[in-house]
Amino acid sequence: MTKPSILVTRATFPEVLDKLAQHFEVEDNQPDTAWSKQDLIARLKGKTGVFTTSGEAIDADVLAACPELRICANTAVGFNNFDLKAMTARGVLGTNTPDVLTDSTADFGFALLMATARRVAESEHYLRAGKWDRWRYDLFAGTEVNGSTLGILGMGRIGQGIARRGAHGFGMQVIYHNRSRLPAEQEAACKARYVSKEELLREADHLVLVLPYSPEAHHAIGAAELAQMKPTANLINIARGGIVDDAALAAALRDKRIAGAGLDVYEGEPKVHPGLLAVPNVVLTPHIASATMPTRLAMGMLAADNLIGYLVHGKPLTPLNPEVLERK
Repeated sequence: MTKPSILVTRATFPEVLDKLAQHFEVEDNQPDTAWSKQDLIARLKGKTGVFTTSGEAIDADVLAACPELRICANTAVGFNNFDLKAMTARGVLGTNTPDVLTDSTADFGFALLMATARRVAESEHYLRAGKWDRWRYDLFAGTEVNGSTLGILGMGRIGQGIARRGAHGFGMQVIYHNRSRLPAEQEAACKARYVSKEELLREADHLVLVLPYSPEAHHAIGAAELAQMKPTANLINIARGGIVDDAALAAALRDKRIAGAGLDVYEGEPKVHPGLLAVPNVVLTPHIASATMPTRLAMGMLAADNLIGYLVHGKPLTPLNPEVLERK
């Protein structure tokens, strides 16, 4: 019996490919070659499934050119690279990889907060440049973390993980804003208080962004929002590029209208706004919040399990548009 054919768009763990090969004819990209949209379409034609990362756009053009496609399995929690409406209209299932990266991403979000608040990257650059010649009372004095106010915009699994770390580990006062308020028991577990977006911006000493990207969330933090923050506040973005207006943020950092920022995601990544590269009071990392080896392997395995679950057994684990399943 002929196995279904699938495409793996980026390099991944050999264990993941071995698992997929038990069920599918697999075309991989272990050299991790950068493909254009036309390259992707050419390789995807005739395939029933695709294993993607957040960098490959599955849009109406791709779907129209690849009518055999039945499932797109993203190796990420976010899925703004999917045109989910177009996928649903064509009966193509989308899946993602929630839960398995919650703790590693929350850990990294807090690490980025700490590095930003205590000016770790800025002071390291100073030391490496040979500028440190003596101690001074205000040398790279940063902002307090313990006992400060932690604001979280977006209170899903990762946001709640960050809240618990802040409240229980650092005695922080946690406030949050979300599209919908959490149940009382979840708020209690996080020691978190629901506030308006305006109060969140006004009161947070450290504002962490963990909301999913959507057209409505585009530039949720722009010049107007930055102007409402404390001049001593720090902004941390581990969500998605485009949620922050990077140009407005670069200007606010340059003019010291906020104290600092820690960024793991960017508009148009892997390109970074040149204004962000020019200011010292920002910590920049290359989209690595989930980057531990066990977590990245678990993400790959879950994406593989979604492909196997749907194409072999008809039961994907984490569907994004389950209405596709209801049509069968």
